[in-house]
Amino acid sequence: MALSAHDAFSAGGGGRRRGRGRRRGALSEINVTPLVDVMLVLLIIFMISAPLLTAGVPVELPKTEAGAMQDVPDPITISIRPDASIYIGDDALPFANLAPRLKAMATDTTRPIYVRADGKASYEIVARVMASLSTSGFTSINLITDTGGPSSGGDPSSGGGEEAAP
Repeated sequence: MALSAHDAFSAGGGGRRRGRGRRRGALSEINVTPLVDVMLVLLIIFMISAPLLTAGVPVELPKTEAGAMQDVPDPITISIRPDASIYIGDDALPFANLAPRLKAMATDTTRPIYVRADGKASYEIVARVMASLSTSGFTSINLITDTGGPSSGGDPSSGGGEEAAP
C-alpha cells in the first residue's frame, strides 16, 4: 500500500497525531492566469493600433534611401495632400492661417516640426510651407519620407551619420 505525501501527514504516522492537530488553512494565493490573459490581449490590441495612430492624414510619402529618424517626443506634424490641402495633425486649415496657428501652438520655436508631403503634391506648395515655417522662426523642420527608395549608387556607409535604408 502506497501513501501520498498528503495521506502520510494527515494520518500522523501510524495513527498517532503529531503537533497540535492543525487543520489546513484556506489557500490564499491569487490566481494570476486571467490577469495575464487580459494583459496579453491588451498588448496585442495596442501593438496593432499604435501604427495607425501615428499618421492622422493619409498621404503617400515619397521613398528615399535616407535612414530612419530617432523618435522625438511631441512633434508638430504638418501633412500636405496631393490636392494641396494642408493639415496640422487632423485639422485642415488654409495656407494663410498656417504660421499664426503654429505660433499659437508652439511657444518654443525649437520644437520639431515634421512635414509629411504626399509624393504627388506639387513642389511649389511644399516649398511654400517650408519657407513659411522658416520665416516664422522655427529651426527644426524635418521633411518626412518613406525608406526603401532607389539608391543613388553611393556608398551607404559614408552617408554622414545616416544609416542606409534596408
